[in-house]
Formats: sequence, C-alpha cells, structure tokens
Amino acid sequence: MGCRLSTFQFSLFGWGAIKKVLPLHSWGATMRPKFVLFGSSIVQYSYYEGWGATLSHLYARKADIVLRGYAAWNSRHALQVLDRIFPKNAAEQPALVIVYFGGNDSFRPHPSGLGPHVPLEEYIENMRKIAIHIMSLSQKTRIIFLSNPPINEAQMKHHINEFGQPIRTNEDCGIYSDACLDMCREMNIKVIDMWSAIQKRDDWRDVCFIDGVHLSNEGSEIVTKEILNVIKEAEWEPSLYWKLMPTEFGEDSPYDIVSLDGKTTVNYSNVPFPEDVDWP
Repeated sequence: MGCRLSTFQFSLFGWGAIKKVLPLHSWGATMRPKFVLFGSSIVQYSYYEGWGATLSHLYARKADIVLRGYAAWNSRHALQVLDRIFPKNAAEQPALVIVYFGGNDSFRPHPSGLGPHVPLEEYIENMRKIAIHIMSLSQKTRIIFLSNPPINEAQMKHHINEFGQPIRTNEDCGIYSDACLDMCREMNIKVIDMWSAIQKRDDWRDVCFIDGVHLSNEGSEIVTKEILNVIKEAEWEPSLYWKLMPTEFGEDSPYDIVSLDGKTTVNYSNVPFPEDVDWP
C-alpha cells in the first residue's frame, strides 16, 4: 500500500511514519541501467527533436541514455575507437546498445581512394566485429542494430562529385541495408529495417527528412516506434521495456501535490507527458 499521507499527517507522525511505509533502499543511492546510442550522424543528430531525445524522455528516471554519435563516420572509424567507447574492463557495462553505421559506408567510391566509402563485404565484416565486441561485454548487454534508412535524392542535388555524379543513391542504401539485415539474422541480433519502415509512408520523401538524409520529426517518430516495439517484444530478462521498468524514487510521498480530497497526494512519477501522446 503506497504512502498517501497529507502534509498535516506528515507533521503529526513525522519521519518514522514514512520509513515504515517505504522500503529502506528507496532512500539510498541507485544505479540506473545504461543505454548507449552508437553510430554516425543519424545518432549524433538524434537529439535534435529526434528519436534519441524521445528515448531519453520516455526512459527518464528509468535508464540513462548515453549518446556516442559521430557525424560522417563509417564502420572503419567505429572499429578504431570500439575498445575505448566500450572497454571490456569497465565497472558498469551497458544494458542496451543501439548501433547504426552504413549510410556513409554506402557512399560511391572516390577515384582518389579518399572518403567514407567502405566496400560492402568489408562493411559487413566491420559490423560483425562491432556486434561480437558489444555482445562480449556482459551476459546482460543487449544489442539492436539499425539498418540504413532511405534517402531522398531529390533533396540532395548538391550531393554530387566533381564529375557531376551523385555521391550516394537510395538504391545503394537499400543494398547496404539488406546486407546488414542478413548479417543480423545470421547472428541472431535484433535489427530494425529502417530502409523499409520509413518507405511505408506514401509521403516519406516529403516529410521524413530535414535535408534528404537526416531525419525530421516524422522520420524519427517512425524509428522511435520501431525501437520501442522491438524492446517490448524482446524476451529479455530483466525487461528493458520502458513501461515495465521501475521508476527511480517512484514511491508515494507526502511532498507530492495534494489531491482534490485534501487528504491524499498525487504521485506523478509515471504520469505520461504530454498526456495525449501515446507511445508503444
């Protein structure tokens, strides 16, 4: 039975009354699980009204969302820092890692040999190494891969090389997306087909991008829902689904807002905000 003491009751019964209602550990330090978002600009920019910001909002008081996003990076770059971002001897290992690389890997190769392009076979091998490393961190570290999203080439007319040729195409994004999906299925890794999910909207070219590549609010909403559905349906113990995770310091308190009856308080720990927005 929760604590529903009014301010008057608290002043009458004092601190001892509270301690009898709430478990003692509630008054000590707690450690939230850590979720790491690891990837290129789709990750780094996900806090600009994007899917990373929404996850942080939904998991507030439930998990710490850590951003490790690096704009313009490819999978080669990621491998160079993998041990530093995810050291195997860390005192605390992440409960969940969401990984995205591939958009820059799928650039057309430049004649100079410079640039972000990574051949498809090498890209898959790099992603496999990333997955193996993260899965080795702990038995409870979970992983979700995001495949390449589509791009709207019409918004990217300036994305051409010195020969007037496009430096990336939606077709190439689809090829790298399919390869990532195949690898994840082979390794039994949770994966989200972003290339297909976004293109399910008839108007995806018009509403899902800021610049043809990076996701708008509408595009990020699709990604957020896909991630939440994967976490919800995963048979992970303990569950990492936001509606099932405990809320930090979520116990009733006499310091909460007094309800209309004037005798109890209202616990806002799990009240959604805004109340009219429904997430999976």
